[in-house]
Amino acid sequence: MNIKPQLFLFHFAGGNCYSYSFLKEYLEECFDFIPLELPGRGKRMSEPLLKTRSQVISDLVWQVRTRRNTNVPFILYGHSMGAGLGLDIAKQLEESGDPAQTLVVSGNAGPRVYREKKMYLLPDEEFKKELENLGGISSELLENEELYMFLEPILRADFEIVDIKDEQIPSALKSTSIIALMGTGEENAENIDNWRNYTSQSFTKLLLEGDHFFIYNHPVELAAQIKKAFGNIHSVSVPIAE
Repeated sequence: MNIKPQLFLFHFAGGNCYSYSFLKEYLEECFDFIPLELPGRGKRMSEPLLKTRSQVISDLVWQVRTRRNTNVPFILYGHSMGAGLGLDIAKQLEESGDPAQTLVVSGNAGPRVYREKKMYLLPDEEFKKELENLGGISSELLENEELYMFLEPILRADFEIVDIKDEQIPSALKSTSIIALMGTGEENAENIDNWRNYTSQSFTKLLLEGDHFFIYNHPVELAAQIKKAFGNIHSVSVPIAE
């Protein structure tokens, strides 16, 4: 019996379980493709937003554990906010005895590298300008008052998680390797090597042309890096219990 390895995906600020739909066609043949979602958006719209890092990490760890098939290996992928959270999640899973094979991170230079501005505190017009500079959100959406009013509290809650400095930085992963990707034009891209400090396993880095949301322009290369974590295997063999 062949069962695909699992791929858990953590979305960026303002994202939801559909944020990685652009990647699915490149990965679903090789992986059990599992995009996760925080409360207050998408399929979890009826739940209150989370505004502390510990709550968010606990929620995502719970989601991974709930959906884990412990007979197969798994990897974690997160972009921007999802990358920063991914390290904490990987550490908790490792300490529980179920380590990910690889943590793939993009759009984030890792712990202790912070953006200059605290996005969640900015007044509306400056907030919109910064969102437009980051990319990923169209100017048409930002100019639509109804859509913006719907999205703004989600974005501010998520950026509060991103912008408040970590009280406790996880120590280096012992069993999980790290693959880090960033866009050449994004803030702190020159600090991508920082991720090397957070694993005692292999570390790979890659800079691709583009801004913070370079991933939308490089889905094939991003998918290739995720596949690389398993040496491009398409499935793993699992014995059938008799």
